[in-house]
Amino acid sequence: MSNRELAIEIVQQLPPDTPLREIAREIELRAGIEAARAQVRRGEGQPVEQVRKLVDTWASPSS
Repeated sequence: MSNRELAIEIVQQLPPDTPLREIAREIELRAGIEAARAQVRRGEGQPVEQVRKLVDTWASPSS
């Protein structure tokens, strides 16, 4: 699916009265997800256990 087709699909799934800024946010979110997937395919991602540890440090109350 091309980027244009993906953008059209996203817009079509949103309610007709969706504000333009929200449409832009949805497209930007999907672009980020697609970029992350491409990084993983290239072997540039982080192992899931490493990410979980990182997230745990964010969620832990600081001492």
